[in-house]
Amino acid sequence: MSTQFRLPLTAAPTWGREDFAVSAANSDALARLDGWPDWPEGRLALIGPAGSGKTHLARAWAAQAGAVVVDAADPASAAPDLPALRGKAILVEDADRRAEGQALSDEALFHILNMAGVDGGTVLLTGRTAPLVWAAGVPDLRSRLNALGVAMIDEPDDVVLEAVLRRAFAQRLLKPDPDLYPYLVSRLPRSAAEAIAAADLLDEAADQLRRELNKALAREVLGDFEGDEFE
Repeated sequence: MSTQFRLPLTAAPTWGREDFAVSAANSDALARLDGWPDWPEGRLALIGPAGSGKTHLARAWAAQAGAVVVDAADPASAAPDLPALRGKAILVEDADRRAEGQALSDEALFHILNMAGVDGGTVLLTGRTAPLVWAAGVPDLRSRLNALGVAMIDEPDDVVLEAVLRRAFAQRLLKPDPDLYPYLVSRLPRSAAEAIAAADLLDEAADQLRRELNKALAREVLGDFEGDEFE
Protein backbone atom coordinates (compact mmCIF):
# COMPACT_ATOMS: atom_id res chain seq x y z
CA MET A 1 0.00 0.00 0.00
CA SER A 2 1.41 3.38 -0.98
CA THR A 3 2.04 6.20 1.49
CA GLN A 4 -0.33 9.09 0.80
CA PHE A 5 0.78 12.65 1.58
CA ARG A 6 -1.73 15.47 1.44
CA LEU A 7 -0.46 19.02 1.84
CA PRO A 8 -1.94 22.43 1.00
CA LEU A 9 -0.27 24.67 -1.53
CA THR A 10 1.77 27.10 0.53
CA ALA A 11 3.85 28.99 -2.03
CA ALA A 12 2.46 32.38 -3.00
CA PRO A 13 1.40 32.40 -6.67
CA THR A 14 3.45 34.40 -9.13
CA TRP A 15 1.83 35.91 -12.20
CA GLY A 16 4.86 37.05 -14.20
CA ARG A 17 4.46 36.75 -17.95
CA GLU A 18 7.98 35.31 -18.12
CA ASP A 19 6.77 32.38 -15.98
CA PHE A 20 3.96 31.47 -18.37
CA ALA A 21 4.61 28.39 -20.52
CA VAL A 22 3.53 28.97 -24.13
CA SER A 23 2.30 26.04 -26.21
CA ALA A 24 -0.26 25.12 -28.83
CA ALA A 25 -2.84 25.00 -26.02
CA ASN A 26 -2.64 28.72 -25.34
CA SER A 27 -0.76 30.49 -28.15
CA ASP A 28 -3.91 31.72 -29.91
CA ALA A 29 -5.32 33.16 -26.69
CA LEU A 30 -1.97 34.76 -25.95
CA ALA A 31 -1.97 36.46 -29.33
CA ARG A 32 -5.48 37.82 -28.74
CA LEU A 33 -4.46 39.11 -25.31
CA ASP A 34 -1.37 40.76 -26.79
CA GLY A 35 -3.65 42.70 -29.13
CA TRP A 36 -4.45 45.02 -26.21
CA PRO A 37 -5.16 47.91 -26.17
CA ASP A 38 -6.71 47.43 -29.61
CA TRP A 39 -9.39 44.92 -28.59
CA PRO A 40 -12.72 45.45 -30.40
CA GLU A 41 -14.72 47.93 -28.32
CA GLY A 42 -12.07 47.59 -25.60
CA ARG A 43 -13.43 44.24 -24.38
CA LEU A 44 -12.19 40.66 -24.30
CA ALA A 45 -13.22 37.45 -22.53
CA LEU A 46 -10.45 34.95 -21.65
CA ILE A 47 -11.99 31.50 -21.39
CA GLY A 48 -10.56 28.16 -20.31
CA PRO A 49 -11.00 25.22 -17.94
CA ALA A 50 -9.82 25.32 -14.34
CA GLY A 51 -6.04 25.01 -14.14
CA SER A 52 -5.46 26.07 -17.74
CA GLY A 53 -3.53 29.25 -16.85
CA LYS A 54 -6.15 31.90 -17.57
CA THR A 55 -5.74 33.53 -14.16
CA HIS A 56 -1.97 33.64 -14.69
CA LEU A 57 -2.38 35.36 -18.04
CA ALA A 58 -5.12 37.68 -16.78
CA ARG A 59 -3.11 38.80 -13.74
CA ALA A 60 -0.02 39.35 -15.89
CA TRP A 61 -2.13 41.55 -18.18
CA ALA A 62 -3.58 43.38 -15.16
CA ALA A 63 -0.07 44.19 -13.93
CA GLN A 64 0.91 45.45 -17.37
CA ALA A 65 -2.24 47.54 -17.80
CA GLY A 66 -2.47 48.76 -14.21
CA ALA A 67 -5.93 47.24 -14.07
CA VAL A 68 -8.38 47.28 -11.18
CA VAL A 69 -9.20 43.65 -10.29
CA VAL A 70 -12.75 42.61 -9.44
CA ASP A 71 -13.03 39.07 -8.00
CA ALA A 72 -16.60 38.41 -9.06
CA ALA A 73 -16.96 34.99 -7.38
CA ASP A 74 -15.37 35.97 -4.05
CA PRO A 75 -18.08 36.44 -1.39
CA ALA A 76 -15.71 38.70 0.57
CA SER A 77 -15.21 41.17 -2.28
CA ALA A 78 -16.91 44.54 -2.05
CA ALA A 79 -19.02 45.94 -4.84
CA PRO A 80 -16.92 48.06 -7.21
CA ASP A 81 -17.06 51.85 -7.13
CA LEU A 82 -18.36 52.29 -10.67
CA PRO A 83 -17.76 56.05 -11.09
CA ALA A 84 -14.13 55.55 -9.98
CA LEU A 85 -13.61 52.91 -12.70
CA ARG A 86 -14.39 55.18 -15.64
CA GLY A 87 -11.46 55.36 -18.05
CA LYS A 88 -9.54 52.57 -16.28
CA ALA A 89 -8.43 49.09 -17.23
CA ILE A 90 -10.56 46.52 -15.39
CA LEU A 91 -10.09 42.78 -14.88
CA VAL A 92 -13.22 40.88 -13.88
CA GLU A 93 -12.16 37.46 -12.63
CA ASP A 94 -14.65 34.55 -12.76
CA ALA A 95 -17.33 36.65 -14.41
CA ASP A 96 -19.27 33.49 -15.26
CA ARG A 97 -19.52 32.61 -11.53
CA ARG A 98 -20.46 36.05 -10.22
CA ALA A 99 -23.59 34.63 -8.59
CA GLU A 100 -21.27 32.94 -6.04
CA GLY A 101 -20.08 36.33 -4.78
CA GLN A 102 -21.67 39.59 -3.72
CA ALA A 103 -19.44 42.01 -5.61
CA LEU A 104 -20.94 42.13 -9.06
CA SER A 105 -24.61 42.37 -9.97
CA ASP A 106 -25.84 42.08 -13.54
CA GLU A 107 -26.39 45.83 -13.57
CA ALA A 108 -22.85 46.52 -12.38
CA LEU A 109 -21.34 44.22 -15.00
CA PHE A 110 -23.46 45.90 -17.68
CA HIS A 111 -22.10 49.31 -16.66
CA ILE A 112 -18.52 48.02 -16.57
CA LEU A 113 -18.84 46.65 -20.10
CA ASN A 114 -20.28 49.98 -21.24
CA MET A 115 -17.20 51.75 -19.87
CA ALA A 116 -14.94 49.81 -22.23
CA GLY A 117 -13.72 51.94 -25.10
CA VAL A 118 -14.69 55.19 -23.34
CA ASP A 119 -11.95 57.57 -22.16
CA GLY A 120 -9.36 54.82 -22.54
CA GLY A 121 -11.31 52.26 -20.51
CA THR A 122 -10.85 48.57 -21.25
CA VAL A 123 -12.23 45.33 -19.75
CA LEU A 124 -10.88 41.77 -19.57
CA LEU A 125 -13.18 39.08 -18.18
CA THR A 126 -12.26 35.51 -17.30
CA GLY A 127 -14.50 32.47 -17.11
CA ARG A 128 -14.62 28.73 -17.59
CA THR A 129 -17.38 28.84 -20.20
CA ALA A 130 -18.19 31.06 -23.16
CA PRO A 131 -20.04 34.34 -22.47
CA LEU A 132 -22.90 33.12 -24.67
CA VAL A 133 -23.96 30.73 -21.90
CA TRP A 134 -23.38 33.04 -18.90
CA ALA A 135 -26.51 33.84 -16.90
CA ALA A 136 -27.80 37.37 -17.47
CA GLY A 137 -31.00 38.71 -15.96
CA VAL A 138 -30.64 42.08 -17.68
CA PRO A 139 -31.52 41.99 -21.41
CA ASP A 140 -28.99 44.66 -22.35
CA LEU A 141 -26.27 42.68 -20.53
CA ARG A 142 -27.19 39.62 -22.56
CA SER A 143 -26.53 41.48 -25.79
CA ARG A 144 -23.18 42.80 -24.50
CA LEU A 145 -22.06 39.30 -23.47
CA ASN A 146 -23.11 37.81 -26.80
CA ALA A 147 -20.99 40.38 -28.64
CA LEU A 148 -17.80 39.83 -26.61
CA GLY A 149 -14.62 38.79 -28.38
CA VAL A 150 -13.30 35.52 -26.93
CA ALA A 151 -9.77 34.19 -26.40
CA MET A 152 -9.89 30.47 -25.63
CA ILE A 153 -7.26 28.49 -23.70
CA ASP A 154 -7.37 24.71 -23.98
CA GLU A 155 -6.50 22.40 -21.08
CA PRO A 156 -2.74 22.23 -20.44
CA ASP A 157 -0.82 19.98 -22.81
CA ASP A 158 2.42 18.09 -22.11
CA VAL A 159 4.58 21.15 -22.86
CA VAL A 160 2.75 23.29 -20.32
CA LEU A 161 2.61 20.62 -17.61
CA GLU A 162 6.32 19.86 -17.88
CA ALA A 163 7.16 23.58 -17.74
CA VAL A 164 4.97 23.98 -14.64
CA LEU A 165 6.66 21.00 -12.96
CA ARG A 166 10.16 22.22 -13.81
CA ARG A 167 9.40 25.69 -12.44
CA ALA A 168 7.83 24.23 -9.28
CA PHE A 169 10.83 22.03 -8.53
CA ALA A 170 13.29 24.81 -9.37
CA GLN A 171 11.53 27.17 -6.95
CA ARG A 172 12.11 24.55 -4.28
CA LEU A 173 15.80 24.16 -5.28
CA LEU A 174 15.16 20.53 -6.19
CA LYS A 175 16.73 18.51 -8.99
CA PRO A 176 14.60 15.45 -9.79
CA ASP A 177 15.80 12.59 -11.95
CA PRO A 178 15.19 13.64 -15.57
CA ASP A 179 12.86 10.72 -16.24
CA LEU A 180 10.50 11.90 -13.49
CA TYR A 181 9.11 14.61 -15.78
CA PRO A 182 7.73 12.37 -18.56
CA TYR A 183 6.48 9.94 -15.89
CA LEU A 184 4.42 12.64 -14.17
CA VAL A 185 3.31 14.39 -17.36
CA SER A 186 1.89 11.17 -18.78
CA ARG A 187 -0.11 10.48 -15.63
CA LEU A 188 -1.20 13.74 -14.01
CA PRO A 189 -4.56 15.37 -14.81
CA ARG A 190 -4.35 18.22 -17.32
CA SER A 191 -4.12 20.93 -14.66
CA ALA A 192 -1.32 23.28 -13.62
CA ALA A 193 -2.71 23.34 -10.07
CA GLU A 194 -2.52 19.54 -9.88
CA ALA A 195 1.07 19.62 -11.17
CA ILE A 196 2.07 22.13 -8.47
CA ALA A 197 0.30 20.02 -5.85
CA ALA A 198 2.27 16.97 -7.01
CA ALA A 199 5.53 18.89 -6.69
CA ASP A 200 4.57 19.92 -3.14
CA LEU A 201 3.77 16.36 -2.16
CA LEU A 202 6.98 14.95 -3.62
CA ASP A 203 9.06 17.69 -2.01
CA GLU A 204 7.59 16.89 1.41
CA ALA A 205 7.94 13.13 0.91
CA ALA A 206 11.57 13.36 -0.24
CA ASP A 207 12.41 15.44 2.82
CA GLN A 208 10.56 13.25 5.31
CA LEU A 209 11.74 9.94 3.88
CA ARG A 210 15.21 11.19 2.90
CA ARG A 211 14.75 9.82 -0.59
CA GLU A 212 15.77 10.89 -4.07
CA LEU A 213 13.18 12.53 -6.30
CA ASN A 214 12.54 9.84 -8.89
CA LYS A 215 9.84 7.64 -10.40
CA ALA A 216 10.02 5.14 -7.53
CA LEU A 217 9.19 7.84 -4.99
CA ALA A 218 6.43 9.27 -7.17
CA ARG A 219 4.86 5.82 -7.54
CA GLU A 220 4.99 5.29 -3.78
CA VAL A 221 3.67 8.73 -2.82
CA LEU A 222 1.12 9.37 -5.55
CA GLY A 223 0.14 5.82 -6.41
CA ASP A 224 0.46 4.24 -9.83
CA PHE A 225 -2.22 6.57 -11.31
CA GLU A 226 -4.00 3.64 -12.92
CA GLY A 227 -7.74 3.88 -12.52
CA ASP A 228 -7.59 6.70 -9.97
CA GLU A 229 -7.56 10.45 -10.28
CA PHE A 230 -4.76 12.29 -8.51
CA GLU A 231 -6.15 14.50 -5.76
